[in-house]
Amino acid sequence: MTRIRLAGGRIIDPASGRDAPGDLLIDDDRIVAVGDVGETGEAETVLDCTGLLVVPGLIDVHVHLREAPFSDSPDAFAETVAGGAAAAVAGGFTTVCAMPNTTPPIDSADAVAWYVERATQANLARVLPVGCMTRGRDGRAPADLAAMRNAGACAFSDDGADVADDAVFEQVLREAARIGMPVLCHCENAAVADGGVLHDSPIATALGLPGLSRDAEDVAVARACDAALRTGCRVHVQHVSTEGAVEAVRRAKADAAPVTAEATPHHLTLTVDALAGRDTVFKVNPPLRSGHDVDAVLAAVRDGTIDCLASDHAPHTREAKARRLAEAPFGMIGLESALGVYATTLLETPLMTWPELIARMTTAPASVLGIDAGTLAVGARADVTVIDPAARWTIDPERFASKARNCPFAGREVKGRVVRTLVGGRVVYEAKP
Repeated sequence: MTRIRLAGGRIIDPASGRDAPGDLLIDDDRIVAVGDVGETGEAETVLDCTGLLVVPGLIDVHVHLREAPFSDSPDAFAETVAGGAAAAVAGGFTTVCAMPNTTPPIDSADAVAWYVERATQANLARVLPVGCMTRGRDGRAPADLAAMRNAGACAFSDDGADVADDAVFEQVLREAARIGMPVLCHCENAAVADGGVLHDSPIATALGLPGLSRDAEDVAVARACDAALRTGCRVHVQHVSTEGAVEAVRRAKADAAPVTAEATPHHLTLTVDALAGRDTVFKVNPPLRSGHDVDAVLAAVRDGTIDCLASDHAPHTREAKARRLAEAPFGMIGLESALGVYATTLLETPLMTWPELIARMTTAPASVLGIDAGTLAVGARADVTVIDPAARWTIDPERFASKARNCPFAGREVKGRVVRTLVGGRVVYEAKP
């Protein structure tokens, strides 16, 4: 493999506190010099990064790639591991964590090993499988967490469902703590949610559809935070969407509980009002909430209560999303639009700076997972994202690498675009003019 020099960019590496112009030199799959590379900077390939940001490869702790071993589910055709990996690098993500709520679920060492092999064959982004917390993802009995860890699982989750049985939930957390692994919690009390379709609001009433109460999330987040403090397990709260959930996470952190949390682009920018026209592209779980909740989540991102910015990329086929609002599946895609939406929402306001935004998408998720990634330090694996911070572009799902098209930001103009992605020193994505 040739030596590559990324020349003249603004190098932002939150892990080391670096934010300065300079060069980045890559030899084979490793970073060998940063900043003023001097005489060591000779390279066969020189990529001009003038006016661009050179940052660690982005990390997404929450994506759904529908493909699974022995799957015959129609939704499995909404996204493959290879398609998701291609979408990831187009969005600047060099590492993504794939949730196990496939059909069948990823609940065994064999299923995790299959996923690892599938990701290796794709040879694009690093796709890290998340194993189920419970067998069959049905909440009744813990899965074999240690075996899945040994097969390559990066974390455990029953995403799409909460583990309702308190005893089983605690058993899972204690075992995860014992083997040093994080648990990613979809916090929704099923008894309170009770078949809701969208946020419990005047819009739900007007549409004649059952509402999803904030209480379903708030109660479950509080339970997860309490369990983290009691068991010592690293608990990561997924897709926070309510003020009550924010306050529960804030209290847990004040009590020094091992709790982290994430937000998504849609919960920072959209409200339940988007569903007034019954467009199923806006149907997601947790649901789009009120403007008050959006403001609370934005504030939590700004003050660090929410650690990570994820996508919750959830592909569905056109046919599935074409059903009536009550029957259509929850979920929307976001890998290829996330950076632009985040940059426009958080930097144009401005609620934060580029280094702060990059930290939420690199060092923070790497810390949650406990993986060696998210840095441009000498010796680190050469996973790098190059961003044009001034580029304005219109989100067009029809041009996405993802197989799915259910993006809620279609037609939105955003600022900040990925122009190049490198994984292990290989250029795996370059934006078309």
